[in-house]
Amino acid sequence: MVKEVRNIRRQVLPNGLTIITEQMQHIRSASIGIWLQTGSRDEDPVWNGISHFIEHMLFKGTEHRTAEEIARQVDSIGGNMDAFTAKECICFNVKVLDEHLPMALEILSDLVLHPVFDPNDITRERGVILEEIKMDEDNPDYLVHEIFTQNFWKDHPLGKPILGTKETVKKFERQAVLDAYSHRFAPGNIIVSAAGNLDHDRFVALVTKHFEQMKPRKNGFHSPVPKIVSKITLRNKKALEQVQLCIGVPSHPIAHEKRHAGYILNTLLGGGMSSRLFQNIRERQGLVYSIYSDLNPYRDTGCLAVYAGTSRESASKVVQSVVSEFHKLKAEPVPAEELRRSKDQLKGSLMLSLESSSARMSNLARQEMYFDRFYDLDELIEKIEAVTVEDLTSLANEFFNTESVAVTILGNLTGLKISRNQLAC
Repeated sequence: MVKEVRNIRRQVLPNGLTIITEQMQHIRSASIGIWLQTGSRDEDPVWNGISHFIEHMLFKGTEHRTAEEIARQVDSIGGNMDAFTAKECICFNVKVLDEHLPMALEILSDLVLHPVFDPNDITRERGVILEEIKMDEDNPDYLVHEIFTQNFWKDHPLGKPILGTKETVKKFERQAVLDAYSHRFAPGNIIVSAAGNLDHDRFVALVTKHFEQMKPRKNGFHSPVPKIVSKITLRNKKALEQVQLCIGVPSHPIAHEKRHAGYILNTLLGGGMSSRLFQNIRERQGLVYSIYSDLNPYRDTGCLAVYAGTSRESASKVVQSVVSEFHKLKAEPVPAEELRRSKDQLKGSLMLSLESSSARMSNLARQEMYFDRFYDLDELIEKIEAVTVEDLTSLANEFFNTESVAVTILGNLTGLKISRNQLAC
């Protein structure tokens, strides 16, 4: 049961579709998102990339509007419409002035409910996405993460690229797209979230009008828990000036009770300019321009990964320096003032990130997807404040083990070797 947090209200329609709103009376905007609780990790390997393909296709025209009319109508109300596909969700969203909310929801639900999937559009869009794949492969920062992920969750859909591959995308025909669409777009799988200057009951009435004709059914998407493979991968790409590094370890799933300690650990390791990696490896040693760490949690697994770009000569030294930061977090208690700084940094970025109606709308949907209740900002801050030095040391000891460190290195690697001994932490 959801307790009333701030002005958050939640309602489930008879067909299983969930509606959540947050009223923000002090602003003039409203953001709406239609979220599917399924993403690229729920795809068959043969159809890898089809969720992202469907997301593109929904903008190509509906039974009532051409692609151009969709664009024109959104522009005519000064709206901002967007969509994205992730590993565990697909989202279609729009942000408008509060007075245009009914029109915005009408356009958004038309996209989601009445796509035409014209065969000519499908052919064209395949070409567009093949170009998108090439563009990403030309981006070394993206590519090293992609190779890392594919090896880390080897042979599991979670490790496969969201865009799909050249081989899979070429196979997308109308029937396959229709099948995947009808399988995924089930009301029990959809969350409609909205935040801004709006009235919950009026919004529910609008959503009901558009979505009540959907037949209730569950689609039981739940890919098995992925096994983690911690291997060392060296990929030669001679054309690159820099060597790209990704060094990661398994971390907790998104709703884990120690998640707040995980966020703080990530912040002080590589979350900004005052972080240990930035200060030590960039500022003191001058070995890199860019270095940071990232926490990527999913519903049943997670990864804490460090990224760096450096020269071939410095690559081994950078790996060694990152691993020695891992070791230090295990062996030495974090000084009180550093812990204080990381907590304040995390709280500040959290508060700033929740100032817009679109951020609140996303936050509502994500909490609905992963947690059985809503956490307000005060509660989050309380949880962050409660993390102790001992919590961080014990988490570091859990995460950073020589055997579980995975490394991917991409670039002109002639003569470069990395052994498991060099990853001892």
